[in-house]
Amino acid sequence: QVQVVESGGGLVQTGGSLRLSCGVSGRTFSNYNMAWFRQAPGKELEFVAAISWNGHSADYPDSVKGRFTISRGDAKNTVYLQMNSLKPDDTAVYTCTAGSVRYPPAVRSHDYAYWGQGTQVTVSS
Repeated sequence: QVQVVESGGGLVQTGGSLRLSCGVSGRTFSNYNMAWFRQAPGKELEFVAAISWNGHSADYPDSVKGRFTISRGDAKNTVYLQMNSLKPDDTAVYTCTAGSVRYPPAVRSHDYAYWGQGTQVTVSS
């Protein structure tokens, strides 16, 4: 059984930074592409960042490009999301996902099979 666990959310002021962490346990012999999605109250799920299993390819929507960076950790199937210059519009529950290897990494939620519980990020104005 695959489990995805995130950590690192919290409250930050506008312009501040946060780093989210995510790890996959269970079928760790497999490689996974990994991604972050977010959902704010009353809004649809939104793609935030994705990275290939080997870290060679990453993708971001325009809303976070240049401010957020997804990266692979030294441990297999771990990722980080560094979020800088945070805005109140970034307030949401951020969820880490893992999915099958493909190139480039998928940006649609239904392409990811394993989902964490989510971590709250709140940016105060």
